[in-house]
Amino acid sequence: MTVNLIHLRRSGVSVVVDVSAGVPVIVHWGQELESVDEELLLAQVYPPKQPGSVDVTAPIAVVPQHGDGCFARPGLAGHRPGGRHFAPRFSQPKVAASAHSLNVTSTDSAAELRLCCEIALCESGVLSIKATVTNNGTNRYLLDTLSITLPLPKSAEELVTMTGSWSREFSMHRQSFSHGAWTAENRTGRTSHEHPPIVWAVQHDANEWTGEVWGAHLAWSGNHVLLAEVLVDGRKYLQLGELQMAGEICLEPGGSYSTPEVVATYSSCGLTPASWNFHRNVRLNSPKQKSFSLRKVLLNTWEAVYFDHDEAKLKQLADLAASVGVERFVLDDGWFGGRRNDKSSLGDWWVSAEIYPNGLESLISHVQNLGMDFGIWVEPEMVNEDSDLFRAHSDWALVSPDYEPVRSRNQLVLNLAHEPAYQYVFTKLDSLLSDNRITFIKWDMNRPHVQATLHGGAAGTHEQTLAVYKLIDQLRAAHPNIEIESCASGGGRIDHEILRRTDRVWTSDCIDPYRRQKIQRGASMFIPNEVMGSHIGAEKAHTTGRVHSLDFRGLSAVFGHMGLELDLGKCSDGELKSISQIVAWHKKHRELLHSGDVVRFDCESASQIIHGVYAVDRSEAIISVAQLAKEHEADVRVLRLPGLDVDRKYRVSTFAANFAASHDVGELTGKQLEVDGLNLPSMRPESGTIYHLLCV
Repeated sequence: MTVNLIHLRRSGVSVVVDVSAGVPVIVHWGQELESVDEELLLAQVYPPKQPGSVDVTAPIAVVPQHGDGCFARPGLAGHRPGGRHFAPRFSQPKVAASAHSLNVTSTDSAAELRLCCEIALCESGVLSIKATVTNNGTNRYLLDTLSITLPLPKSAEELVTMTGSWSREFSMHRQSFSHGAWTAENRTGRTSHEHPPIVWAVQHDANEWTGEVWGAHLAWSGNHVLLAEVLVDGRKYLQLGELQMAGEICLEPGGSYSTPEVVATYSSCGLTPASWNFHRNVRLNSPKQKSFSLRKVLLNTWEAVYFDHDEAKLKQLADLAASVGVERFVLDDGWFGGRRNDKSSLGDWWVSAEIYPNGLESLISHVQNLGMDFGIWVEPEMVNEDSDLFRAHSDWALVSPDYEPVRSRNQLVLNLAHEPAYQYVFTKLDSLLSDNRITFIKWDMNRPHVQATLHGGAAGTHEQTLAVYKLIDQLRAAHPNIEIESCASGGGRIDHEILRRTDRVWTSDCIDPYRRQKIQRGASMFIPNEVMGSHIGAEKAHTTGRVHSLDFRGLSAVFGHMGLELDLGKCSDGELKSISQIVAWHKKHRELLHSGDVVRFDCESASQIIHGVYAVDRSEAIISVAQLAKEHEADVRVLRLPGLDVDRKYRVSTFAANFAASHDVGELTGKQLEVDGLNLPSMRPESGTIYHLLCV
């Protein structure tokens, strides 16, 4: 068999690709190789003929082809009118390669299709793969799917997946991966609360710091499908792609469709180091990538005032916010049109003359005179039927005229793929930003797509997602200094593609610190701390009704992009002082918290969450130990800290519960911290301790 192997290599990882056939085949994705053993690698992906099967066992290509005799789920499926050419077969590859990337373009002359696969081992350490199919024919090609497939070794014996729901995002599950298939499908029009687009395959004994792990994420903000399968011959693979509704992608002659980017990571040292590649990918592609910018502590008004907008009260809230160290004041829902509740005015993006008869200038000036900048909430993709916009343009909703629409939160989706609707929204937002000194947008999306239908009758989620990207890009081009938060009823739209355009995500509508500890740990599997909005809420949590101390609320907020979301006017003088101390502590340490390597530590019981941040040069570290529930016999008693500089000495101290002072523990070497560890104190439920390590 004639092969052509290309070796892409970065520190700690190698990707070897066979480009001899029509579609590239990854023959190795794992530990860094000094040299390529062709015979050994090929034996793993080209197994011998199976009894009772076809003559040649086809490899699992980046885009598996049923027409080649591969029995994995086809990576490309579609057909010409009449069902013709439903199983294409590509050949005659043309290869362009560099040290860290390659492009393979091949054709199927019978089906009149061209397929281009782009594979890159990026500076961040992630493996990036995309594919594009082009219709070279003279009639339409109806595309059902184009997905990316990553072969896995047999040593990937378990899956780590995520599920969730509103206010319970990023719940982690671990299961055997020895036979059959696991799949997750999302049809909500966003990444969803239920099935975020991330999946891990791991060795059975892998944990945060040991064992081989392979993770894959679909960088796409719309519908998606994830698959992990074990074929009958034992070969394994992951497959990720956009989930397309029936008839959603129709390629006219000359038309093309490109997959979302699949971003994948590998580590031989566990889940924590593998996550660093994901985090670097976000950081390198962030709007803030050109210069490190401190994330401003903000106050969001939602859980302070809800829809009860009163300018005098908001100014008092701003006064208190500034007094505790807040740097940004964000005006949430209720400032526009006739918006006094959630039943009206979405789409009427002008300042309410009823609440703000002189516009927002007075409030903005007050906020800025206090040394803070001003942000605002919008939901540009939605429309209330009770709105001036809908009364004038009911045909702009992303619904089918043949059916009564399924409503959610008293609103419909606005069809941004319809050019007049798009231009209307852009003009209103552009005017809002041009006419007011606004530096931050909280961009919300509070309902899923249901029967999202374009004017031509086809499914519209794909086009809507691209229109959202275009709208954000156009606004950023017109207002380059604006910062944007991606919110979708909390964590319903979080992915690496939206984070190319936005500066942070709202991790969850749930600010209950007990739940937030778990939510943020799960989210840290593929996004870094500094993009996770994490707020101190009221003593009694809005979403759960549970009551927590201010110390525990602070502990759960200080590691992310910190904010406040409570009525400071109801706080005592002592509480305001404590909040100011927590904010001051966060500001003192946020450069480390928002630029270092996020670390997680294994807990055998569900009653603890232990995580932290190491400075990239390992000169400093901050570790949080949160006791969620009553102490369990399986709780960590001695915390061992791998990954530090074993030859350096660290002064270890703990912070008091109110972040006001620290207490010395002593000086230990990195080796002692890794081997002997730290003895943890006994802690009551819903409390915690922060350790600070500094090289001496």
